[in-house]
Amino acid sequence: MATLDKNAVNNLLKTFIDPHSDKDLVSAGNVLKIEIIDQKIHLTLRLGYPAKNYIAALKSTLTAHLRHLVKESCHILIEVETRIVSHAVQQALKPLDNIKNIIAVASGKGGVGKSTTSVNLALALASEGANVGILDADIYGPSIPMMLGLSGHPDSEDGKTMLPKMGYGIQTNSIGYLIDQEQPMIWRGPMVTSALQQLLKDTQWNELDYLIVDLPPGTGDIQLTLSQQIPVSGAVIVTTPQDIALLDAQRGLGMFEKVSVSVLGIVENMSTHICSECGHEEAIFGQGGGQIMAKKNSTEFLGSLPLDIHIRQLSDAGKPCVVADPDSAITQSYQKIARKMTAKLALKTKDFKNKFPNIVVE
Repeated sequence: MATLDKNAVNNLLKTFIDPHSDKDLVSAGNVLKIEIIDQKIHLTLRLGYPAKNYIAALKSTLTAHLRHLVKESCHILIEVETRIVSHAVQQALKPLDNIKNIIAVASGKGGVGKSTTSVNLALALASEGANVGILDADIYGPSIPMMLGLSGHPDSEDGKTMLPKMGYGIQTNSIGYLIDQEQPMIWRGPMVTSALQQLLKDTQWNELDYLIVDLPPGTGDIQLTLSQQIPVSGAVIVTTPQDIALLDAQRGLGMFEKVSVSVLGIVENMSTHICSECGHEEAIFGQGGGQIMAKKNSTEFLGSLPLDIHIRQLSDAGKPCVVADPDSAITQSYQKIARKMTAKLALKTKDFKNKFPNIVVE
């Protein structure tokens, strides 16, 4: 049994890897305080990402890890707190006052389940304890209102700005709230980008930790506007394992790299098909494509999700699976991806632009 002191505890924590950040607790800056009183260990951790559903497992696993130092009779107390801060955005921009971090969810092509993934990730972050919003940036084909079971115009207190509509505890806005459901959006690029700016900046978002922006597929006007004029902390690419989807996803990833937006990782949707009758899984769109793409681009593979009829049915019914079936394996997958996504963001450079006053030389 090793000598019990702070250095011994600290060294042992260097060997405990957080499965979400893939870093040890010390190098990730998660160890806030180590106290040893009467041969009792009191450890305080601070995570930079929301993890309410993970904390119990973290405490249990870490307690077992610390038993390498102390006897079974020795008391170990572990406290875990969360602190979410703003992270650096594009060089010429700074985070918005009421939104700590904007995360763009993108895909190279349509039909890969990006909007479904965006909604469930936003709801998963909320279930982990974060204050979350989702902005539907798909002006031509808004789908967030239907997925959240919402309709009608947003309220306005001053006649100039909009209050976000609330759905399952998250704040949301979409062009879909402002137009008739079947009205076609026959707008040119400048009108579309102006609408995106208004939806973002004319909405009274209430102190968000994360705003998930569900982008339309491709690399057009909206993506460029978001990349160049909206402060984005990071982006996530959604793809399927299919070769043609990966090819288009690669273009989306390349666009973010060119405009200096950090890509937090890749989510592989529809990885396997689960038969609703027998439960048999089959990789009908190919296998391992998202992991190969992540490795090729030196980015993170955040996780995979199945092609499951329940995901589609619940989204169409306006009650996504994270809220409709919170204990399911699929919901746990969304929660794990959400934690990993924000844990990777927590390792990125923090924003200090608002910490210093503007210097004026007269």
